[in-house]
Amino acid sequence: MANICKIVELDVGWAAMEIGIDKLKNILEGLPEPPFNSAEYMTLYTTIYNMCIQKQPHDYSQQLYEKYGKEFSMYIPSTVLPLLREKHDEFMLIELVKRWKNHKIMVRWLSRFFHYIDRYFVTRRSMPTLNEVGLICFRDLVFNELNGKARNAVLALINKEREGEQIDRALLKNVIDIFVEIGMGEMESYERNFEEPMIEDSGSYYSRKASKWIVEDSCPEYMLKASLAEECLKMERDRVSHYLQASSESKLVEKVQQELLVVYDKMLFEKEHSGVKALLKNNKKEDLSRMYRLYHKIPNGLEPVANFFKQHIIDVGNALVQSADDAGTTKAGQAAAGQDEVLFKKIINLHDNFMGYVSNCFLQNSLFNKVVKLLAYISDKDLFAEFFRKKLARRLLFDRSASDENERSILTKLKQQCGGQFTSKMEGMVTDLTVAKDIQGNFESYLQKNDGLNLGVDLSVTVLTTGFWPTYKSSDLILPREMVKCVEVFQGFYGSTTNSRRLSWISSLGSCNVQGKFDAKPVELIVSTYQAAILLLFNSSDKLSYSEIMTQTNLTHDDLNRLLHSLSCAKYKILLKEPNTKTISDSDTFEFNSKFTDKMRRIKIPLPAVDERKKVIEDVDKDRRYAIDAALVRIMKSRKVLGHQQLVSECVELLSRMFKPDIKAIKKRMEDLIARDYLERDVENPNMFKYVA
Repeated sequence: MANICKIVELDVGWAAMEIGIDKLKNILEGLPEPPFNSAEYMTLYTTIYNMCIQKQPHDYSQQLYEKYGKEFSMYIPSTVLPLLREKHDEFMLIELVKRWKNHKIMVRWLSRFFHYIDRYFVTRRSMPTLNEVGLICFRDLVFNELNGKARNAVLALINKEREGEQIDRALLKNVIDIFVEIGMGEMESYERNFEEPMIEDSGSYYSRKASKWIVEDSCPEYMLKASLAEECLKMERDRVSHYLQASSESKLVEKVQQELLVVYDKMLFEKEHSGVKALLKNNKKEDLSRMYRLYHKIPNGLEPVANFFKQHIIDVGNALVQSADDAGTTKAGQAAAGQDEVLFKKIINLHDNFMGYVSNCFLQNSLFNKVVKLLAYISDKDLFAEFFRKKLARRLLFDRSASDENERSILTKLKQQCGGQFTSKMEGMVTDLTVAKDIQGNFESYLQKNDGLNLGVDLSVTVLTTGFWPTYKSSDLILPREMVKCVEVFQGFYGSTTNSRRLSWISSLGSCNVQGKFDAKPVELIVSTYQAAILLLFNSSDKLSYSEIMTQTNLTHDDLNRLLHSLSCAKYKILLKEPNTKTISDSDTFEFNSKFTDKMRRIKIPLPAVDERKKVIEDVDKDRRYAIDAALVRIMKSRKVLGHQQLVSECVELLSRMFKPDIKAIKKRMEDLIARDYLERDVENPNMFKYVA
């Protein structure tokens, strides 16, 4: 005989469920109840299961889903809300945290009992899950009624903490977490119900402070109190880390800065006896430094200070000029001429003084550097020239220049200011590029006439004159076979056009467009010649070690580390490195990343930046040694015999047009010239020098 399953009627089954639900409520309320054992849990789960798998009209899934929600709707108003309504301030927050914790436990246990409904009935009908139903009930019945009261209690505690009182930070974090969690994955509830009122309340708190200070205190006194704003901002950030959401930090800091520093900045800066004018006039560098620290992080916060600084410079400068004019009208002849010398010395001192403000008070901020640029002067023109030549070379070689006309225009102005020797190499660089374009055009015509010279790639070569350009590092890079033919063909072409020049290839300045064939799609890679040489090795090898790549490319350790880092550790991982670390070592192995993909079809893979400043300074120092040698020999060749002090003085004067030589460096070069038999000391007077023909 077939077994007949007994139908579980709704009222019977639900009566059994109510026993378990009542037990859960008692546990949550702290009443004496033993915890659920596995048998009780299985009985409750099976009851729901049996009531849901019965055929219609005995499938009670819908009714059970509704009864699940009603349990919260009855329990919360009867038990939870009365206890919350009768408490206030911090005690209400403690009760709220407790009730929220209990509610989540109740939701979790009931969701386990009703799990079969969640798994099948809810999923098939795209209805809110049991967990969501539980959270919605708490939101609608508790949170919507009490969130304003809870928020005000939290804000009151935050203000107490700002005034130095100790508060329960853990409690605040638990309460604020309710504002977040009630949003069920969205921050909108937290932002609307707590963050926005909190930001406004914080603004009001600091606004009250600032409005009192601006009336009672001088500018330095206000800033001294406002400098506590630095500590205030630190404390506000500390609050964010302990109990607010991280997304609130920038908004809160901005609001505090706005109320303490921005709202009253005009009144503060223009205070009659203590504003910016008075601070500059009285040389109050400490107060000006504090002002800079307070305002430099505020967008456009320093502009008013810079304007006052600029006006102060103009006023002091005009006063100096006017004073000199007045003195000139009352004195004549030599005395008046002496006034000009005094004026220039005062202007130089003024410049140094204001640059001291820029360095010490305003930390070399560009806004303040621009203010004194009219007083600035370049003493080391050779250093400036070398940096300018380096930058010009990069603009020309990498096609970053706005136009050749602009480059020639600035070179003309520099030539007028500093002489033809100053710009001769730079002018040669610009001319070189024009000639190089003609050579490239002739090379393309040469390829068209010789059909047998099919390179298979597009080749563009820029021929430069060594003497004009900065010195670039050249290495004996072993070119891939795809590039070797290109070099040989171009050398053949260039050799047919001239017999007096020899080509030296500088691969470090080259660039290549390489087609990367990845699984997802092909991507065009814009890389340097060095990077391309490494990538092309993987056309014939699946995996290469660090030492194998070094052997096959002949690159130095430093260069290879930079190149492999750019290809395997940076943004675009064209190569996969083993082990997968952020640094390159001699024991690493590399393989082509066929899984690489990018939304762009063409990407540029940059190399890590190299600071060339140190090398430029070293090169200039080396050139200065040669310049000092030449100057000393030139002076002694014409004077034959000269005293030490006069020789040093004339050398400084001769070289000062390009740079101010160091006296110690001059003495060192004199000793070197003596060792090389260009000069000799007088036997009777060691301070006298003779030229050795």
